[in-house]
Amino acid sequence: MTQTAAIWLVIVAAFAAANLPFLNDRWLIVGKPARAGAKPFVARLAELVLLYFLVGALALLIEKRAGQIAPQGWEFYAVTATLFLTLAFPGFVYRYLVRRKGTAVAEEE
Repeated sequence: MTQTAAIWLVIVAAFAAANLPFLNDRWLIVGKPARAGAKPFVARLAELVLLYFLVGALALLIEKRAGQIAPQGWEFYAVTATLFLTLAFPGFVYRYLVRRKGTAVAEEE
């Protein structure tokens, strides 16, 4: 795998993983579905943190296969966590801010 392909793989995996908790009502993505879409925000946030570490492990694995792993300081993790939250924005907007057709009609009446 080329270095460019590896970078794009990590970016696409991060985007998909960041939005998955907001687009999926199952517990930890593969568990039982939450009752009537009632999975709390805290659970979605915990899944987001777990997926952040899983994508980080994937990136670390790819970096290890490419050669020596570069040491990282706290700044690296602060920037990547912020980037991961930014990538989660479309899923958050879809889940909490976009009005559904049935909900918008019920509120107007």
